[in-house]
Amino acid sequence: MKENTSIQTRNMNAFDKDTINVYESLAIIAKRAAQIATKQKEDLQSELSGFKSVGDSIEEFFENREQIEISKRYEQAQKPVLQAIDEFLEGKTYHRNPKKDLPK
Repeated sequence: MKENTSIQTRNMNAFDKDTINVYESLAIIAKRAAQIATKQKEDLQSELSGFKSVGDSIEEFFENREQIEISKRYEQAQKPVLQAIDEFLEGKTYHRNPKKDLPK
């Protein structure tokens, strides 16, 4: 059975090492997760676009194993939020705060 990776204890001090504000870090992670989710949705739709059929019958659904396998692969992929957290903690996420970068 696959281990549930969505539940994991995180060190909150690791989230604010770059931004000095946990809430700012979480906002960055949320925006990155939304980007990842959008990209995954676009990829899935482009892969499944070739399977669109004129009729919607139960038989066609069960016959199309390739479409089901593609859907399963996307369901089992790492969730966008977890991917965004990993990217942020590894320093792979570019971010800036224009308000902090303004000259005084």
